[in-house]
Amino acid sequence: MVRDRRDGGSSVKSVLIANRGEIAVRVARACRDHGIKSIAIYSDEDRTSLHVATADEAYALNGLSAADSYLDQNKIIEIAKRSGAEAVHPGYGFLSENADFADRVIAAGLIWIGPSPAAIRLLGDKVSARKIAAEVGAPLVAGTIDPVTTPEEIIAFAQEHGLPVAIKAAHGGGGRGLKVARNLEEIPELYASAVREAIAGFGRGECFVERYLDKPRHVETQVLVDSFGTAVVVSTRDCSLQRRHQKLVEEAPAPFLTQAQIDQLYSSSKAIMKKAGYVGAGTCEFLIGADGTISFLEVNTRLQVEHPVSEEVTGLDLVREQFRIAAGEKINPVDPVIRGHSIEFRINGEDPGKGFLPSLGTITKWEVPDGPGVRIDAGFDHGHTIGSHFDSLLAKLIVTAATRDEAIARARRALKEFHIGGLATALPFHKAIVNDPNFTDEFKVYTSYIENEFDNQIEPFSFKQGVADSKAASQKIIAEVDGHRFEVLMHTPEPLHKRHRVKPSGVGKIAGDSLESPMQGTVVKIVKSNGDRVEVGDLIVVLEAMKMEQPLIAHKAGTVAKLHVGVGQTVASGSILCVIED
Repeated sequence: MVRDRRDGGSSVKSVLIANRGEIAVRVARACRDHGIKSIAIYSDEDRTSLHVATADEAYALNGLSAADSYLDQNKIIEIAKRSGAEAVHPGYGFLSENADFADRVIAAGLIWIGPSPAAIRLLGDKVSARKIAAEVGAPLVAGTIDPVTTPEEIIAFAQEHGLPVAIKAAHGGGGRGLKVARNLEEIPELYASAVREAIAGFGRGECFVERYLDKPRHVETQVLVDSFGTAVVVSTRDCSLQRRHQKLVEEAPAPFLTQAQIDQLYSSSKAIMKKAGYVGAGTCEFLIGADGTISFLEVNTRLQVEHPVSEEVTGLDLVREQFRIAAGEKINPVDPVIRGHSIEFRINGEDPGKGFLPSLGTITKWEVPDGPGVRIDAGFDHGHTIGSHFDSLLAKLIVTAATRDEAIARARRALKEFHIGGLATALPFHKAIVNDPNFTDEFKVYTSYIENEFDNQIEPFSFKQGVADSKAASQKIIAEVDGHRFEVLMHTPEPLHKRHRVKPSGVGKIAGDSLESPMQGTVVKIVKSNGDRVEVGDLIVVLEAMKMEQPLIAHKAGTVAKLHVGVGQTVASGSILCVIED
């Protein structure tokens, strides 16, 4: 944690939360527990969001897209000054790992609740992080020392070290900007896609390459380091259940590890953080091969989405630990004792019955589980609308019990009690996975298990017509005066026949020759033009929604015709992008 004015441990009095959704709600609640005033910021789309209502004050960013709101450094720092905030907490995503933003926060005389800009640059860049890991003796697979600049460099690396290879955004995280090439022919397009995702998500497109371990587990350590050089590992976590390299289920402690593996994870993580001069909360990520081989992956220089499972098995509040470290306090020098087992399920707006494609819409039903060992970290509620500009995470279900088996049994109960209406969510997948022996018993899951081996019998989402819900038509009128929001809630139920339903996202129906968009998204690349010949599986168009790219391929051989979309154009779910004529 960095502050411009170290005064021997004086506490922070007010924090601007430079984020949205469930993490902004989480930080605001920690502020309340810690006796700190919380200050929210919000985009045009988020005027009525839960994080805005939870915070003590809220200020408009006057922008719709991420670039015009949560990524606009000038707006955020101006609001921080205007609101009288003493500190900035970046949450995760957006600017949380942006060293330039951290520099600007500190230069403005504010406290940056995160590692130093120098540490962010060292460890946020995966290339330099690998160098540090090598220096301290952490385990590593083969990889490029410096970023690559052409597909030909990646091909040469693959020819020397073998396939598959991982193409990874040097400044990325959360699975964005990560592509796995399993043959040489697909490398150029995957490299271009990784660069586009990296620029869109993080503002920089540098990528590096490393040997990709087949069927690896994803295991990480939650680390805390204070300004006195004390480092502790709070817990291990397993995050192997992923789709498109983004986590869906996480648990602590990571199960089925030997004590020798745990010891290596703990010692390597502490050594990496100390070598980088890290101060604050951070995560070291590793891959563990089927043969037990451990390989350092990267450091996330921020709080992780999955941090609650570490909290649940140790009793720590990691956000409040961040506040304490920012105030110059010492942490307990002993690694916390692990008690029990905790599993987190990410409830995303996406349709597991249609390849986990993003789903948009208004939440018309919101019934969350309760009872012993059940925690909900949510960023949305009944009546909120999920748009296409931001991440698809709606909430996190965290279930804790004395043992892993008991946590899984409790999760089955909690998931049955969780009901969300109005759009597709990941809930059906979670209900299926807690009954999958490969996850519950034998633990044969790995980072691409969902794509390769999961027996997906989940039905695509469909709206139940004729179900009225007067709450869905409730409207909030928002007024802002000097940063303080005032709300007037108007209950104006419309007749059922007047309500508009948002078509669910998913794999679009292939109507004969037509290629339809499976989701609402933005066209980021057009590969084929009218008159071009295509074969089955050829890439035609690439869409982007919720920060992830979705390639659309030819479903039949023929000639492209009636292609009328352009790069930058937004298309609706189900719209015809082109036809393929025989």
